[in-house]
Amino acid sequence: MHIETSKRTIAKSQKEVYEFLCDLKNFEQLMPDSISKFELIDSNRFLFQLSGMPEIVLERKQQSPNHQIVLGAASGKLPFTLTADINALGDDQSEVAMNFNGEFNAMMAMMIKTPITNFMNTLADNLRRV
Repeated sequence: MHIETSKRTIAKSQKEVYEFLCDLKNFEQLMPDSISKFELIDSNRFLFQLSGMPEIVLERKQQSPNHQIVLGAASGKLPFTLTADINALGDDQSEVAMNFNGEFNAMMAMMIKTPITNFMNTLADNLRRV
């Protein structure tokens, strides 16, 4: 299953956005209002829980300085990645697209597509406000 947000323009340089996303504690600022738990485990992992959902641990999987950061599920039960692609639009402006890729059966994909799409859009929208 692949979900991609539309690109969001951010009033910060590509480097600033990248550095913000690389500091995983900053993801707490991007979370939806329905967040019930956020915990930084270490510099490469954090745990979060949205109301009525199970806890999810994300860990840094890969990064390309100033261009991309890839987070993934720390558990192999539901394998997925969350990728932020960052492109420069100028010295103080950048564009970010969030991508979700996961391997789910058809029933699970149907159940989680809308909540994940909403979650991804919230992350991208909130990034514009920081």
